[in-house]
Amino acid sequence: MRNTSNHTPSSTSVNTLSQAIFTVNRHAKTAGNPKYLYALKKQALMKMIREGKAKKVGLHFSKNPKFSQQQSDVLIDCGDYTFHIPPTKEDFKQLPHLGTLDQSLRNPRSKMSLQHAKGILESYTEMNDSHDNHKKQRNNGYQKPVFKKLGDSFF
Repeated sequence: MRNTSNHTPSSTSVNTLSQAIFTVNRHAKTAGNPKYLYALKKQALMKMIREGKAKKVGLHFSKNPKFSQQQSDVLIDCGDYTFHIPPTKEDFKQLPHLGTLDQSLRNPRSKMSLQHAKGILESYTEMNDSHDNHKKQRNNGYQKPVFKKLGDSFF
């Protein structure tokens, strides 16, 4: 019989965390404001690296470089999944450069919902989206503007 009382956020399985990161990353690519999702992905990956659940493999040339300049990303191996994050100066010194990303390699599909994935990663990293909370609070007192008919006085 397994003891489940020791379940802590940091003991979440590599596979579950990888699927959650995959889901968050996929949604961030099309989100209106993806900053929080990308920050959540990076925090989770960095924590997994510190805990030995993921490993930095090397550098890849970025598929979509900023300002059309050559740029590299760090390739991270995480269970059955691989991810990219922006490199640090130390990464350039310590990691081998692997050249161009092989487009034929794909992560396995995952059918996890974004809300479930965010919940897993937020409890794992102890991050929360304070921007979302501010938006909800601000919109509580929101009133729709009233438009006058053409020709009516504004006074």
